[in-house]
Amino acid sequence: MKPTYLTKEGLQRIEKELKEIKEVKRPDIIRKIAHARGIGDLAENADYHAAKEELVRLERKIFQLESILSRVRIIDKSDVQIDQVRLLTRTIVFNQTRGVETTYTLVSPEEADPTNGKISVDSPVGKAILKRKVGDVVEVVVPSGTLKLTIKEILPPE
Repeated sequence: MKPTYLTKEGLQRIEKELKEIKEVKRPDIIRKIAHARGIGDLAENADYHAAKEELVRLERKIFQLESILSRVRIIDKSDVQIDQVRLLTRTIVFNQTRGVETTYTLVSPEEADPTNGKISVDSPVGKAILKRKVGDVVEVVVPSGTLKLTIKEILPPE
């Protein structure tokens, strides 16, 4: 299986989410199921069926988070080199198509937060700029069309 690269903060966030699901949300849903079961006829008990579906979704989420944690590799920000665009580098790109400059931080899909400039290495822009160097020009197809991006600067992680 492919490793999942995370920062220490990303790992802590996932561990906290998993703990909350297992210790708070799952027991709460199990109580809802028990209560709904006590009401009577399960065939026509909407609360029971809704709680069971919610439990199935939660169990999938637990499986997903545990799978991520089983493959995690921690990236130390101080080890990140800035000779090319890499995971965790902050990259300033000039979008020639739109005439704007943007700063992106490449992160794993699990830590992506586009509203804060953190884009996944698996996103179209992430894939296009990964391993590029200052001065490189790349074209990337995105849902809104084709972008022509110039790598202006590569900075260390914050």
